[in-house]
Amino acid sequence: MKYRLLGNSGLKVSEIGLGSWLTYGTAVEKDQSAACIHKAYELGINFFDTANAYNKGEAEVVLGEALKEYQRSSYVLATKVYFSMGKGPNDRGLSRKHIIEQCEASLKRLGVDYIDLYQCHRYDMETPLEETLRALDDLVTQGKVLYAGVSEWSAAQITDAVHIAKEKNLRPLISNQPIYNMLVRYIEKEVLPVCEKEGLGQVVFSPLAQGILTGKYKPGQPVPSSSRTANDQTNTWINSYLNDDVLSRVQKIETIAENLDVKLSQLALAWVLRQPGVSSAIGASRPEQVEENVKASSLEIPEAAIEEIDSILAEINGFVPIW
Repeated sequence: MKYRLLGNSGLKVSEIGLGSWLTYGTAVEKDQSAACIHKAYELGINFFDTANAYNKGEAEVVLGEALKEYQRSSYVLATKVYFSMGKGPNDRGLSRKHIIEQCEASLKRLGVDYIDLYQCHRYDMETPLEETLRALDDLVTQGKVLYAGVSEWSAAQITDAVHIAKEKNLRPLISNQPIYNMLVRYIEKEVLPVCEKEGLGQVVFSPLAQGILTGKYKPGQPVPSSSRTANDQTNTWINSYLNDDVLSRVQKIETIAENLDVKLSQLALAWVLRQPGVSSAIGASRPEQVEENVKASSLEIPEAAIEEIDSILAEINGFVPIW
């Protein structure tokens, strides 16, 4: 496993990270989730990402329980705040009240004294940005949070945050967590350049496009019965990828992977990691997937292969699914 600095900070994170997503904490998924976490740690993954909103806090509980047997300093623990955690008017967003209260709640669920990376899960249009940044800064001062970041913020929103932090002498944000993969490349136009300029590293989610970039979905064929899509027809995000045009292009990219003697998933992860502004790519939901994914950390893609991939995807680059 290779490690990269997270933005303009001294924090090193594994190139492949592990996310907990929404299913962590359900009875069916609990044992598999723990096995996934242990396998990831064993293989050198040190970056573990979750959020308070994932299964209403249960994902944090599962992650905290699985990691408690390891030395706290040996891993980087990231969680998020923004989405609704109750029915009250102050139970969501990035107000000082919600951030402070949810940080305390996350610490209890995770069973730790501090959070390495505390991320604003989305931008809050209703709360003054300075209020949000001051609340994060205060948590760092208190030692409850070590670093702060954001997720799915626009280039303009990130720029505003950077300028306010400088003007008010607040600690800078060090990361952004956007969706990024071969099929969804919107961050390349503005977000990546701004973040590289201002010192924010990217911790990207969905690098395999919800499994589309594993090759298991084929054009003109029904979805595999064991797949996430077959068991969740309401997932409009992944369903938006499932058209023969996209899947046919993915098949061509799989041929490139075969010629390089690697799995399509490994090629897709290495493609994401080719970007110097990307610090880590979050993925995997089963132990065997973790084992497969970590091999992408040392994979160098020939320039000719990158150009061929760009050519295959030329007409759908920037494609953004409904989510």
